[in-house]
Amino acid sequence: MTDSSVREFKMPDVGEGLTEAEILKWYVEPGDTVTDGQVVCEVETAKAAVELPIPYDGVVRALHFPEGSTVDVGTSIIAVGVGDGAAAAAEPVQEAVADTPATTEAEEPKPEGRQPVLVGYGVSTSSTRRRPRKGAKDPAAAREVSAAIQAEMNGHGPSAPAAPSAGDRPLAKPPVRKLAKDLGVDLATVVPSGPDGVITREDVHAAVAPAPGEASGATPAAVAPAPSPAAPASYDTARETRVPVKGVRRATAAAMVGSAFTAPHVTEFVTVDVTRTMKLVEELKQDKEYTGLRVNPLLLISKALLVAIRRNPEVNASWDEVAQEIVVKHYVNLGIAAATPRGLIVPNIKDAQAQTLPQLAGSLGELVSTAREGRTSPAAMQGGTVTITNVGVFGVDTGTPILNPGESAILAVGAIKLQPWVHKGKVKPRQVTTLALSFDHRLVDGELGSKVLADVAAVLEQPKRLISWA
Repeated sequence: MTDSSVREFKMPDVGEGLTEAEILKWYVEPGDTVTDGQVVCEVETAKAAVELPIPYDGVVRALHFPEGSTVDVGTSIIAVGVGDGAAAAAEPVQEAVADTPATTEAEEPKPEGRQPVLVGYGVSTSSTRRRPRKGAKDPAAAREVSAAIQAEMNGHGPSAPAAPSAGDRPLAKPPVRKLAKDLGVDLATVVPSGPDGVITREDVHAAVAPAPGEASGATPAAVAPAPSPAAPASYDTARETRVPVKGVRRATAAAMVGSAFTAPHVTEFVTVDVTRTMKLVEELKQDKEYTGLRVNPLLLISKALLVAIRRNPEVNASWDEVAQEIVVKHYVNLGIAAATPRGLIVPNIKDAQAQTLPQLAGSLGELVSTAREGRTSPAAMQGGTVTITNVGVFGVDTGTPILNPGESAILAVGAIKLQPWVHKGKVKPRQVTTLALSFDHRLVDGELGSKVLADVAAVLEQPKRLISWA
């Protein structure tokens, strides 16, 4: 079999602008026959588990990575024999192909680098290849010029540009961040030279390298080679369990930290009598139009929020930092926070404002079941405008939710409990809940946020407003 009859299937960008994915499970083995469109493995990105289909027919020759490996987008993960030679014996070909990635990688022209992106903002189509490994050939002269330029950029030359502002998180891949940590370099002080402001390994080394004319008595630590990685701290496995932070958990942590320290959060609360809403829920369950649909308080709470947004459209917006503009959305992609075995995810219902109540019930049911089964697609988690998080299912009264990045508001719904309540001048047991609305104070002021929350509460107290305010 010739090399041309072996196809290398590379880790694709699944459409959410991420740079890597973890291989969770292989569904094929070397020697298996595969057909175009057949799922060969399941991978987990920073947001969801996704099944990958092979785009051609053939025989599996080699799996380049075992389960549990984290692989960069654009890296070959499986070799498939195609064409007339596909039926040849698998073992000899597998041995030949196993050596192919290293040779191919060394021969590939050096890419200019992948464009770093944030989740939900797309990805550049200019390159999906991995950066060359540390041992890849690179002209010495180019390195010297790059180091000299970077040294000047980082303050060793005649003029040093201003370091990135404290509010901007430096862009760098995890290996570069580790290198900076080992060398004691604050990435916020490093001027990037990579595409779109990405900090490279050369930038970090240049940041600690002395200028050519500096005194020889410079701090030794500044020119010392990177120390060997410290050995993992020992701990009692019977008393502690350490869980690697990756996948959905890592993405959630990064998103929440970014949101909390970027958008100035304000949270307001209101306690409301939802007895009439609960009665309406029971009535809808008996309605033939809702047969087979998921009818619960979340359905009417979602509709109440959509009504409040229609009455106060300025709340459905986002902040464009680059253009210094507030972008008001004329559609509502309603996010629903869902706890899954892999962590918290927030899929959203596209154009929820245009759906009738039965349609919204169907969308909510499908969203929840898909999330619990781990089948939520990356596209379903992009483009959200506002979110609802139902902490009441855990018996919690309320909370101060953190905004989903890029969104203007998030509504937390507490537990619905029977409580003494003044109703028509008398204290009676009523079903009561507490709502909390967090919003981005850059684009939502106190008056607007209060109106939205008050409207949601008013609808839940008097569900007939779903009709009168429609």
